[in-house]
Amino acid sequence: MSRNLILVALALVIWGIGEGMFLYFQPLYLQQLGANPVLIGSILGGIGLLMTLVYLPAGYLSDHIGRRPMLIASWLMGTVSTGIMALANSLPIFVIGMALYGMTSFVVVPLGSYVTAARGKMSVARALTLISATYNIGAILGPLIGGWVGEMLGLRRSFSIAFILFIISTLVILFIQSQPVEHRDPDQKGSRLRQILTPVFIRYLGVVFVVIFAMYLSQPLSQNFLQNERGLNLSEIGQVISLRSVGIVVFNLVLGQLAVRRGFLLAQASMLLFNLFIWLGNSMLWYRLGYFFLGSFQTSRSLATAQGRALLTRQNMGVGYGLIETFGAMGLILAPPIAGWLYSNNPESIYTTGLVLIGIAIIVTIIFTPRQIKPSD
Repeated sequence: MSRNLILVALALVIWGIGEGMFLYFQPLYLQQLGANPVLIGSILGGIGLLMTLVYLPAGYLSDHIGRRPMLIASWLMGTVSTGIMALANSLPIFVIGMALYGMTSFVVVPLGSYVTAARGKMSVARALTLISATYNIGAILGPLIGGWVGEMLGLRRSFSIAFILFIISTLVILFIQSQPVEHRDPDQKGSRLRQILTPVFIRYLGVVFVVIFAMYLSQPLSQNFLQNERGLNLSEIGQVISLRSVGIVVFNLVLGQLAVRRGFLLAQASMLLFNLFIWLGNSMLWYRLGYFFLGSFQTSRSLATAQGRALLTRQNMGVGYGLIETFGAMGLILAPPIAGWLYSNNPESIYTTGLVLIGIAIIVTIIFTPRQIKPSD
């Protein structure tokens, strides 16, 4: 692994600890600030909308001004927005901080491009899943620390500690080196979007939307479900969430070695087990197993990007990755409000509906993704 990838991995480990301390407790903190399930779902859906708007510009800028400036910008923005959440003493101010933090999700576009370009002899799938695994090594510890801090000192204190960790992570990312900007081939005709939006790629974007929506539906309110319907306290929820990060590491390392399409399908099948175990489980063992399998969701997103890479050229990689993330984020927009409505009527319905939708997503993936795709370059 190159020096640059080692620095990226170190920054992500530190960031994973900080983010894990608060990210998955946000629905619970929103509840403490007075939000009901429908409002929580609407807030998360609104943040998903903001995420959708930033991916494509981030991809365009990554291709034109370079990946390193975009990585540094996202690290700085994430640090500042976490500071806002730590200082917030009301729901509106906290939601502003959440929204700004959600917009830093554009980091996945320049990060994916940076890692792809710096991967050396590794396959794209292996490089992306390996880097994702390093983040989640940190995210294993984050929920454990965050749950304990939330139980002893209150959830708000977790944001303050994360803010300090993010400053350290930002200092590390400043030391990565720039990469050459990929210049467009003058012989290529037409606009960049027309070059990217081939019929095969458009169909693939539709698959990404269906898969992400189906897999995400039950997630936004699962922590609330465990607290409100199953009686878990914050420390127990933190322990459960940490198993998600363990799952991500395991699934990344295992599925990242397989053919991309096969790994993508297995990740979706694993999400069926998450829904099943949380819905029917009646003990910490089942909830831990469920959240372990929840790790396959993040792996599926890395594999979705890796599979899309074969449909893109180097010059269009940033914009192409941006489009993949945009269509995935559309699923993140629609799922939380629908989950909030389902939860308010019957909390368990978020899991039964999720099971049906993931089954449909698997069928869509089998039908509409090619079995073999030759890389564009």
